[in-house]
Amino acid sequence: MPSTPNNNLILETRDLALSIAGKDICKQLNLHIPPGQCVGILGQNGTGKTTLLHTLMQLRSAAYGEILLEGTNLNAWSRKVLSTRLGILFQSSQDIMPSTVLETALIGRHPHLADWQWEDAQDEKIARDALKAMGIADLAQREVNTLSGGERQRLAIATLLTQQPRLFLLDEPGNHLDIAYQVQSLNLLRTLVLEQKAGLCMATHDINLAARFCDQILLLLGDGVFVLGTCAQVLTEEHLSQAFGCEIRRIELEDRAVFFPA
Repeated sequence: MPSTPNNNLILETRDLALSIAGKDICKQLNLHIPPGQCVGILGQNGTGKTTLLHTLMQLRSAAYGEILLEGTNLNAWSRKVLSTRLGILFQSSQDIMPSTVLETALIGRHPHLADWQWEDAQDEKIARDALKAMGIADLAQREVNTLSGGERQRLAIATLLTQQPRLFLLDEPGNHLDIAYQVQSLNLLRTLVLEQKAGLCMATHDINLAARFCDQILLLLGDGVFVLGTCAQVLTEEHLSQAFGCEIRRIELEDRAVFFPA
């Protein structure tokens, strides 16, 4: 008998099993993301962090199990409505067509528009506010292909902010960003998640960023094995050393733990 959907959760997976090219990523994953929480996905290259994010975005199918968004099976959502609830930051992006920074940010509003509807003044304000939040408002009329890697990453995050999803899915959000911008961007997203009672799930190689900004950690160990729990439960020297294949040390500071390879 199927269990009752939990409408209080933003995202829930039930006994989720994923594999790619015959390699198991996870087995019987039961992940719960309540409003206001951030989840970090950690693991070595090739353990399936990106594949898991893409599955949560319905870009690929699970081998087994269910994914529920706001209590409804992901497959029951129309693609258009789903795109107003889920937003993803890919590891990298390509500029297929020439456009300005503002035009690119406005792409985030497309899921909220009717067919053939143009953006209005409110949509433009949302986009400009997002550019300002990411510190690139002065680049609004620049062509995207003239931006540096870091500026493009900040624009990608601004476009995601413009989309205003219920669940933010981030794949290596620190890519191309200086340390200051990494912290600034995740501080901003963390604040939005708390204020708007949204959810966030990010795949990252950076243990310290995950420890600082996440409430839960999903640590992929390979071959379908994982550890899921709070930062204190998962981010131990034993678990991390096993996951990353080298000795990881943990040091307790006044307000947080810091991790580094021995």
